[in-house]
Amino acid sequence: NQKGIFEKEIDRAVVEKKVDFAVHSLKDVPSELPNELVLACIPKREAANDVFISKDGSTLQTIKKGAKVGTSSLRRAVQVSRIRPDLTVKPIRGNIETRIRKIDQGEFDAVVLAQAGITRLGLGVKFEKLSTKDFPPSPGQGAIAIVSRKDNHSLIEILKKIEDLDSRYAVEAERSLSLFVDSGCRFPVGALAEKKGDKLTLNVIVYSVDGSKSINVENTGDFLQAVEIGKQAASELAKKGVAELAKNWREKVEEWNKK
Repeated sequence: NQKGIFEKEIDRAVVEKKVDFAVHSLKDVPSELPNELVLACIPKREAANDVFISKDGSTLQTIKKGAKVGTSSLRRAVQVSRIRPDLTVKPIRGNIETRIRKIDQGEFDAVVLAQAGITRLGLGVKFEKLSTKDFPPSPGQGAIAIVSRKDNHSLIEILKKIEDLDSRYAVEAERSLSLFVDSGCRFPVGALAEKKGDKLTLNVIVYSVDGSKSINVENTGDFLQAVEIGKQAASELAKKGVAELAKNWREKVEEWNKK
């Protein structure tokens, strides 16, 4: 995975003090960082949901039977197929602009992307906002992570000035879930935590590789216990048989990424 290698190279530069900090899409940051590094700051999170973009403005529900839909994520492919099994879902490569261009060029009838990327690039494209109930995002989706050395206390203090605590607590719960479920690229998990008042609710959905089965877990607790909320959700998934659903996912993800 070239993207993963690039992220590791950037973080190595932070460790080696070639740069002071690195800015990542949080969903691309491993659940466990090198000992020298820390998530120094989580700015306010963008929308975490996915969007559906089509050439003629069709929605996921109205697009023609057999339409070719592109996505870089096997998780999203499974989610699309569960709702519209009559569509053809294929891997799509390239940056966001490239993927959208492939619709205009007729290579795909539609694509599924994260709304955060569209927003940050300021692209004026028409899209259908997909619900997080049917399309729970990858843990950390929509959030930015600033990674620094753990011992760089003065820098961390500065970065904390742009931290959004609600976003921090939410992504800590999601990352905790990922760590204990061991999702990453081997087992895609849809998860979204939301803070309301003093409570934090984490919703999780995992699927069998063919999309025929799913397990849903919802865990609510005090927002200060975000890591524990993620850990408890992972424990409940285990009790409900997540190991059985995880079978063959790694092979399917590797196969998907090679297409």
